[in-house]
Amino acid sequence: MEGEPNDPSISYIGIPYASDSEAQLLDLYIPEGNGPFPLVIIIHGGGFETGDKGGRNEKERARLLVSQGFAAASINYRLSDEAIYPAQIHDVKTAVRFLRSTAEEYNLDPKQFGVWGASAGGTLASLLGTTCGEEDLEGANLGFAEFSSCVSAVVNWFGLVDLLAMDAQFEGTRCEGGHNDRDSAESRLVGAPIQSVPERVAKTNPMNYLTKEDAAFFIQHGSLDCRVPPIQSRLLAEALVETIGESKVFFEEIGDAGHGGAEFRTDENYRKVLDFLNRFLR
Repeated sequence: MEGEPNDPSISYIGIPYASDSEAQLLDLYIPEGNGPFPLVIIIHGGGFETGDKGGRNEKERARLLVSQGFAAASINYRLSDEAIYPAQIHDVKTAVRFLRSTAEEYNLDPKQFGVWGASAGGTLASLLGTTCGEEDLEGANLGFAEFSSCVSAVVNWFGLVDLLAMDAQFEGTRCEGGHNDRDSAESRLVGAPIQSVPERVAKTNPMNYLTKEDAAFFIQHGSLDCRVPPIQSRLLAEALVETIGESKVFFEEIGDAGHGGAEFRTDENYRKVLDFLNRFLR
C-alpha cells in the first residue's frame, strides 16, 4: 500500500485478481474520506498486444477520478502474445468480480461500478457493458464466480467494434487497411486471419450482445481516426439507442482528432466524462 505525492488517495499497487498469469494484476486508488465509493475500472489500449495499467494516460484518468470522489482500478489483462481471445474479456470480467468480492475491504460501493477504456480497452469496456451473464465470456473458472461482472456505465473511447468490417470501412479513404492480414493485431488476437474465423470474431463484437439491460454508454471517436473507422462507434451508438434508449447513450465524433490525442484529454472533455459518470454512478 502506498500513496502518490500530491494525490489525496490510498493506492494499492499490483493486486492479483487471478492466479493463471502474471498479467492478472490491478492497481487500486481510493479517495480519502467516507465511502463506500463508486468505482471506475480503467482498461488500457494497445491493440490487445501492448499497454499497461500503469501507463501515463491510465494514471491521469485515475487521478482525475479520485479527485472527483470515485475510486479507480486500473487493470492488466493477458495480451495476445500470451493468450488468444476470449482470455482478455475473461480477465476483465474476473477483475470486476474480484473487486466486487472485496468491496467492503476496499470501501467500494458494489452497486456502482463503471468502466473506462480506450481503443482495445474501449472494446473490452463495451463488452463488459453488453455481456453481463454471457457464460462463455465470463471466465468463471478464474474465480469469484458467485459475484456479478455487470457494470452500470461505460466510457468507450474509439474502441474497435466490428473487426470484420474495418478494412471495408476504410476503402476509398486516406487510411490504410490491413486488418484482415494474417499478422494484423486483430488476427493475432483471435489466433487466425479474422476473415477465416468469423464465428470466433463475432464474440469480440459488443453489437452481437445488446439487450435492454445493458449499461449506459458514453462513446467518443476522432473523425480522423485511421486506426479504427469512426463509423464503428457511430453504428454502435445507433444500435444502443434503439436497444436501451436515447437517454442512456451519449455519442460524439470529435472533429480533427485521430486515434486518441490531446483533444480527448482537455478539461472540457474530461468534464463531459465526469458528468456522465456522476449521472449513472451516483
